[in-house]
Amino acid sequence: MSSTIQRENRGFHLSLHTLAATLMASLCASPSVWGDTIRVPQDHKSIQAGIDAAKEGDTVLVSSGTYKERIQLKAGITVKRDGDDAKGELGLKRAEATILDGNIEGATSPGVVMAEDSTLDGFSITGIGKYDEERWNKHHATQGEEQAKEPIGAPGTAGIEIKGITRCTVTNNIVHHIGYTGIGITGEKGKHVSPHIFRNVTYRNMGGGIGSMRGSTAIIEENICFENFYAGIGHERANPLVINNTCYKNVRAGIGISEGACPTVRGNKCYHNRRAGIGIRTESTTSPVVEYNECYENDMAGIGAREDSTPIIRHNRCYKNKMAGIGCRTKARPLIEHNECFENEMAGIGCRTEAEPVIRHNRCHDNDMAGIGSQDGARPVIVDNECYGNQMAGIGTETEAVAVIRGNKCYKNQMAGIGSRTGARPVIEGNHCYENVLAGIGSQENAIPIIRNNRCEKNGQAGIGTEEGANAVIVENESRNNSTAGIGVRENASAIILGNHCIENKLVAVGIRNASNAYIGKNELVRTGGMPPMIAVRENSSVIVRGNTIVGGGVAGVMVQGTAVISENQFKGNGPRAGGPPNFAAWIQGGSKVSFNNNHTDRWRHALFASGADQVWATGNTVSNFLRAGYVVSKSVSPAHLFGNIALSDNEADNAVRVDGPQGVVDENVRKKPESTQETENIETRNDS
Repeated sequence: MSSTIQRENRGFHLSLHTLAATLMASLCASPSVWGDTIRVPQDHKSIQAGIDAAKEGDTVLVSSGTYKERIQLKAGITVKRDGDDAKGELGLKRAEATILDGNIEGATSPGVVMAEDSTLDGFSITGIGKYDEERWNKHHATQGEEQAKEPIGAPGTAGIEIKGITRCTVTNNIVHHIGYTGIGITGEKGKHVSPHIFRNVTYRNMGGGIGSMRGSTAIIEENICFENFYAGIGHERANPLVINNTCYKNVRAGIGISEGACPTVRGNKCYHNRRAGIGIRTESTTSPVVEYNECYENDMAGIGAREDSTPIIRHNRCYKNKMAGIGCRTKARPLIEHNECFENEMAGIGCRTEAEPVIRHNRCHDNDMAGIGSQDGARPVIVDNECYGNQMAGIGTETEAVAVIRGNKCYKNQMAGIGSRTGARPVIEGNHCYENVLAGIGSQENAIPIIRNNRCEKNGQAGIGTEEGANAVIVENESRNNSTAGIGVRENASAIILGNHCIENKLVAVGIRNASNAYIGKNELVRTGGMPPMIAVRENSSVIVRGNTIVGGGVAGVMVQGTAVISENQFKGNGPRAGGPPNFAAWIQGGSKVSFNNNHTDRWRHALFASGADQVWATGNTVSNFLRAGYVVSKSVSPAHLFGNIALSDNEADNAVRVDGPQGVVDENVRKKPESTQETENIETRNDS
């Protein structure tokens, strides 16, 4: 115990010595602690005269008033408006009352030129260059679409200029109606240019409110930037820390990032800007980290990335924007993760025009379009997002987009949980789609999706729906308790439906309609009640139904009005039902062409019932627990061919086949007594019923 106390005491004394040494070093390194105070206008009539008289460590303290001059600071001095930090209308009262007016004929320098270790605190700076109201109004009305595409680092005369300065502080100033950028920060090769731009107000400047350029690593903190001609805060090849600023009503973005800039943009509030709240563009080397910002009610996206940019966009809240909450386009490759995007007038997150984002772990809800949307050849990876309550799909992909959509949760959307259309080619796997108004997963208009290993349940239409010329591969999904089909294909669509589990859907397990075609293989199709068929093939559709297990009742295991090859399936009925509606394992309707081969059926009234079909082939099938005839063909157009079929029954009144109409090869069809215990049990069950 005593040794522990001794160690702690030694640590305590060492901490005191360290603190004392740090304080002494700070005092020795900071001449301002010992500097003089020079007062303007008491000691000198102009601010510049006070600066010229000051030495390193001095403070030039300025009284309220209007000073018609432009000033250049010296190293290590502070120029400050005297007074407290009482709030005014825009900034501090002392800044509003102390005006540095640079509107001087022939003057060409910035309003204020900063120096090393200098501080500017508490002034209004205006009258530098030409503010053009007419031009501002014109471009505000057109959302900056007609502005010259000049980089933010284009030459100009700033209200406050920080050029190649390693360290200085600009705080509590109001910079407005400047003909260029309000506060301009320019780096210099070989120098670490890191001024602190803190709690200033910049507005109605003909450039950006604050510009960080050419290698600057400034700290831009808690500023208010509004109604500037370009961005509130703009970047060109700079890497500043931009934190906790408020940017609104700017002609372009609230915060604009371009030309290879890589700032960290954190904790800012961007709203009511004419374009994006935060806009990122130009070059793959433009790679900012944009995190924990709040972007809302902007006239375009909350956060937008375009033109090959590669930002990280994470932990932001983007809502009530007139376009997407977060949008990317024109080959941008952002990482978009852990954001919340809601109540936007377009998608929560949108990508288009060959953008290649990774979109993961986001919450997108209550947007006017999709939760997450991709189009125009975009190639997003969309993983582990939660999309709900959106007016269109939870996740939507269209117009040649090629998306990977994996592991998402999409529910209670007003259209599909996940939708693809107009030539989109998504891979949709491992998602959970439930309680959507339309399908759990829907594809249409020539989309070519691969849909596999998804869970679709309790949706207002099909669990998985394919229509209008779409061509889908639907593999190993679970589709359960949906209001119409487990899987539906219609309107000239095509599908491969393989290895799925369609359980307890209200209407059909699988429905193929409107001249569509499908391969339906190795699926488990189960429904314990209800009268619709398990598989419905209607309106001249074409199917191959092979190797499925079909469990349940209704009017048919497979109902066909079209063309079908039905082979190697297990039909497990819940009858046979003697009266009432049909109860056939395969019900072939008028005009159809069917090949029914090598199937096993149990507890259906008939294994096959065809009436008015164009063509019927039935070979190698086995039926048990049927009523009167195993296979029935009535009035086919072409001769019916039935051979090699078996009907298991110990009732000598039962027939293997019954053909009423043209006959082709009808041979080697036999009724025989069941041999196995299971077959006997099946017959006993039938007799008991």
